[in-house]
Amino acid sequence: MTMAAEVRVARSGGWQRIGDLFERLNVIVRAIAPPSLTQIVLRFALAVPFWRSGINKWDGFLQVNDVAVLLFSTEFKLHLPGGPYSFPAPGVMAFVVGSAEILLPILLVLGLLTRLAGLGLLLMTVVVQLTVPEGWPIHVTWVAMALAIMAWGPGRISLDHWIGRRK
Repeated sequence: MTMAAEVRVARSGGWQRIGDLFERLNVIVRAIAPPSLTQIVLRFALAVPFWRSGINKWDGFLQVNDVAVLLFSTEFKLHLPGGPYSFPAPGVMAFVVGSAEILLPILLVLGLLTRLAGLGLLLMTVVVQLTVPEGWPIHVTWVAMALAIMAWGPGRISLDHWIGRRK
């Protein structure tokens, strides 16, 4: 903007009008995306991929399938300095991870122990990133969602909020 144009905008109250327009737009955006809606959507969005992964690891009640054990013994290796390392006791790891992938998303959806569930999924995402480094574009979104959940909590639509109000 040229100096003359800036002077005209300033004299006519143009900056005030622009500020008013931005404020009106912010009011509309806040109405579309209230914090409680945003927080529940974040919780569901983070829960879904882990839930789906967890469901695929089971053949029945407390019965991890052979594919999950095979993946932990052959495919899922930590890419650390010095080369890729296999997990110890692939059957145990498949059971623990499969259990966490079921339990933590349930907690997130319910909004119960939400920050702790977010931390658990954040740690799992870090391990997933170390085992599947080429998946970083999706992993960074999981990290962002987990951090947001941990930072701002579950929101009003949650058991954590309900329990907190009952105290």
